Amino acid sequence: MFKAIRQVIKEQIEFRNLILRMALFEIKGNYQIHYLGSIWQILNPSIQIAIYWFVFGLGIRGGDPINTSVGEIPFFLWMLMGLIPWFFISPSIVGGSNSVHQKVSLVSKMNFPISLLPTTKIVGNSFQFIIMLLLLVFVLFLYGIFPVLHWLQIFYYIFCLLVFLFSFAILSSTIATLVRDYQMLLQSMMRMLLYLSPILWDPNGDKVPDWISNILKLNPFYYIIDGIRNSFLGESWFFEDIIYMGYFWFFTFALLYFGTKIHLKFRSNFMDYL
Repeated sequence: MFKAIRQVIKEQIEFRNLILRMALFEIKGNYQIHYLGSIWQILNPSIQIAIYWFVFGLGIRGGDPINTSVGEIPFFLWMLMGLIPWFFISPSIVGGSNSVHQKVSLVSKMNFPISLLPTTKIVGNSFQFIIMLLLLVFVLFLYGIFPVLHWLQIFYYIFCLLVFLFSFAILSSTIATLVRDYQMLLQSMMRMLLYLSPILWDPNGDKVPDWISNILKLNPFYYIIDGIRNSFLGESWFFEDIIYMGYFWFFTFALLYFGTKIHLKFRSNFMDYL
């Protein structure tokens, strides 16, 4: 029943060194013509963070803090804990979905599985994510927030994030190769999900009805981003809401199951669809 999942995962493990080399080569190629080089990996998200904070933190909220179960948190810090995962999620989803279409003509002439291409995009984006997380920890220290036991579950949510991104990308990259309109639709959806996820506003606020908050929680990014934020703030453990955790993993496993089956079914004919 799970033969497709085992085969695709086996390919990732067997060619893990190739994935890393391809990811590093792609990063180098993306920034080699820029004077600042890979510094743009930090500079670009920093500029976006400044803009979002100016518009939403100062402009819309007037500098008001966010009320949490552990007290008031500056909006800048609260927003930062949501934006940094999003800066990893968004390009990994969009890039991973387009990865097969971009490189399938090259891969058809080489001897390695096409399933490595979405993973390469995710691994390439993970370097920026790790650096930004370290910078976030530094900012937390500046605000007087220091490590507590809850910080350990950050690794759980990063694992959730990686598994979900891979599951989505392996399915999405196949669909995007077969139906090119899908890529345009996905890019529009990702722009919308930025505002439907708990990144720039608090869906659990007093002014938001409970039924709206519950609907928004169906978004799997909500589970990950809210979990990372709760970990840094020491608000709750991931196993406290077992039903929500079960929903996330059921949804992720369904993506992985159907994604691997569809990928293996069509990948030998990808060239015919280009």
